[in-house]
Amino acid sequence: MLGVSETMKKSENKLNLGKWVPPLSILGGLCIWEIFVKISNYPAFILPAPSRIAQRFVSAAKAGILWPNVWVTFYEVLLGLLIGCAAALVIGYILAHSPVAEKIVFPYVVVSQAVPLAAIAPLLIIWFGSGIRPKIVICALTVFFPLLINILVGYRELENNLSDLFTSMKAGRKARLIYLEFPGILPVLLGGLRISATLSVIGAVVGELSGADAGLGYLINLARGQYDTALVFVALLMLMVIALVMYGTVILLEKLLLKYRK
Repeated sequence: MLGVSETMKKSENKLNLGKWVPPLSILGGLCIWEIFVKISNYPAFILPAPSRIAQRFVSAAKAGILWPNVWVTFYEVLLGLLIGCAAALVIGYILAHSPVAEKIVFPYVVVSQAVPLAAIAPLLIIWFGSGIRPKIVICALTVFFPLLINILVGYRELENNLSDLFTSMKAGRKARLIYLEFPGILPVLLGGLRISATLSVIGAVVGELSGADAGLGYLINLARGQYDTALVFVALLMLMVIALVMYGTVILLEKLLLKYRK
């Protein structure tokens, strides 16, 4: 018993030490970056030190140019993700239940993914204006395809025995959707949502870099024109934070919705 308890304590200590590895690794990387900039004497407009980026973060926040742009990008990402997810769910349901519709529609979906969104963004700005709408559309298009693929895979991996059981019980479409299909595709859907949550941030920035008067992409364009590289890094840092928040939200949602699988 003593040997088992000692082994358990050692494993717990290893787990506790493992939690400190990522933050220590990041801190070490920042220290190396700071030392490298100081030794190399690079000018700040080429490679600013982390300390200078931190100072620029504080000054941008105090000046009121950071948080409004962060909110605009976050709003675009969130709304684009919700619209893209809703569209993928509806179209995925239709294609999964109609082989004819899948053969007609799916080639267009695949071809649309061959065109870079950076090339489509100027057209969307012409069609929808330079406001927030084209950025939301770009976000929705960015997340739509991977989610649609995951949804179709989820439908095809539904157990045939359960499907036959619902058929034998003469369950209607609504009952099948609520009690069989949606719970069945949920793990695959949430897996695709993890990827889409980060892709939506890329979509928002692509739209803002193509033409915008607000958002983190706009802030990057503004800072780049002024050779304010530290502000560019601040905007990139906030984009990473948004991506991590979205990803973490999906992980939390996954834990809440998939409790039944434990």
